[in-house]
Amino acid sequence: MNILVQKFGGTSVSTHERRLMVVDKILKAKEEGFSPVVIVSAMGRKGQPYATDTLLSLIGEEFKNSNKLATDLLMSCGEIVSTVVMSEELNKKNLQAVPLTGGQAGIVTSDNYNDASVLRVDTDNIMNIIKEGKIPVVAGFQGRSEKGFITTLGRGGSDVTASLLGVALKAEEVQIYTDVDGIMTADPRIVSDALLIEKIGYNEVFQFADQGAKVIHPRAVEVAMKGNIPLVIKNTLNECKGTIISNDVIPNSHNVITGITSMGDRVQVTVEFAQNRNNENYHILLDELANDMISIDLINVFPKEKIFTIDEKDMENFKIVMENLGLKYSFVEHCTKIAVIGSRMRGIPGVMAKILKALLMNNVEVLQTADSHTTIWCLVEDKDADNAINSLHSEFKLGKE
Repeated sequence: MNILVQKFGGTSVSTHERRLMVVDKILKAKEEGFSPVVIVSAMGRKGQPYATDTLLSLIGEEFKNSNKLATDLLMSCGEIVSTVVMSEELNKKNLQAVPLTGGQAGIVTSDNYNDASVLRVDTDNIMNIIKEGKIPVVAGFQGRSEKGFITTLGRGGSDVTASLLGVALKAEEVQIYTDVDGIMTADPRIVSDALLIEKIGYNEVFQFADQGAKVIHPRAVEVAMKGNIPLVIKNTLNECKGTIISNDVIPNSHNVITGITSMGDRVQVTVEFAQNRNNENYHILLDELANDMISIDLINVFPKEKIFTIDEKDMENFKIVMENLGLKYSFVEHCTKIAVIGSRMRGIPGVMAKILKALLMNNVEVLQTADSHTTIWCLVEDKDADNAINSLHSEFKLGKE
């Protein structure tokens, strides 16, 4: 049995016209001999009636925080509505469809409401539906706890649902349909000559997803990588072949860099030893930030100072922690972390030097750098971010010739 998992995002199911395009993609899969399993997100984005953020606006912050079980039930409604609406569209084309919640599809989770961990996927129910020749239409982003309560998997959870079911059902591949052609060498809204990356390995795409590219959720990549199930990013609105993500990728021999992505809303923090010489809390700072769930990255620890970045949304909490510890610090707001990604840069000398030279030649001040085997990060001010991305894209000849 050739199972194909097809996930359609909120913009793909937001209007009747787009849902007809979704039906065409599912029909084509059937015609090619596949048994499709369809995953859907809530219809539309904030402001539209069934979008998750719109549903959340119906209740107050205090209730959301004090009753996460109820909040999960509310957040699950948008995807459930989508399953029924899409099932009707398929039935109009004489395709028998069965709408399912995540729990009915067999996704069993912890009871960590709002961000549940998946414990297992029971495939009996969904396999029986497939064997009957029907199309399961599954609500993404959700599961059920072992006690039977609806849970949600965190933001981007519909992608995770698709990968989980793809692995559990041993699907031929998982197709993630969205409103872009696939993974690009850079954000085409910033770089006009950005190109589609036709094939890419799991490790590289994980870096893209983790470092700000919003095409696919990092956890979905991780699940598919562990299960060795190919992922394909495709556009609902056209017939573009999209980006294939798998282990069977031969790196581009002509370029050490695959692409560039970025993450804004960063704050650079510097804590100097000289200013905190008599404060023992200087040595436990990173532990205390972890205890308060403040995530830090681009961490540079030197004998005389600690430098790192945090998300702007964590700044108020960070200030409280630092006041409680009695530590002095300085910070730079409105920063962007740029990630230059390429699996072939491992062991190649001069890549960092080339990056810094290109940015210097284009009047971009680099506030901080870090690197790994496949990624080099540069922190710049927000005002310089677009210039920096275009400069690096051009320097490494990633665009159209």
